[in-house]
Amino acid sequence: MKPVAILLHGAMGSEKQLFPLKQLLSENFDVYALNFTGHGGKAFGEEFGIERFSEDLVQLLDQKNLNNVNIFGYSMGGYVAINAALSDSRIAKILTLGTKFGWSPESATQAVKMFDPGKIEEKVPAFAETLKLMHQPQDWKEVMTHTTKMMISLGKSPILHSKNLKEVKIPVIIGLGAEDNMVSVHESKEVVNALPQSEFQLYEGFKHPIEQVDISLLANDLTEFFLKES
Repeated sequence: MKPVAILLHGAMGSEKQLFPLKQLLSENFDVYALNFTGHGGKAFGEEFGIERFSEDLVQLLDQKNLNNVNIFGYSMGGYVAINAALSDSRIAKILTLGTKFGWSPESATQAVKMFDPGKIEEKVPAFAETLKLMHQPQDWKEVMTHTTKMMISLGKSPILHSKNLKEVKIPVIIGLGAEDNMVSVHESKEVVNALPQSEFQLYEGFKHPIEQVDISLLANDLTEFFLKES
């Protein structure tokens, strides 16, 4: 029986973005991916945010009867994975990439500047069309509005902080692309310092979008980390 790997997408993303990575990992793992509530065509619920997405992950573990799972969390997916690990002992290891941990009112205000549906339609219509196709039949603009509200909320009250991060006592790698313009080395290393079993991994040449990373290199690192005995 193969070990289990779960892939979690980022904000405004979907599980389809992770299918190339899923394919590379499938030789060594039983690989699962999921769409968070309101993403990838999945219906909206009464809640939208990190807690709801963490519940989506927990529901997958319950439905598939999964245990001792390894998780790759891209961007927001990494935040969800670590939040879920605070209360779910079935999570064994986590590797995050491009996850923003340094939330404050100022950083949230800066982040949401890029989340303007009108400007996106006007200046990058091809990206708007990609988002439309990714989230249909849901309205991508509604997904973006909810995401903006989530970021503002995180800015006011971050869910992960130094006090609860110390409770995540599993091996974690905090990965960051050297060319990522959305996440800083400083905020990533602060999380590494707060987590009991964590290390920082800088990926040269990686930018923030998952489509602009070397998936083969990432798959190799995930395989090595997940298969290594703790």
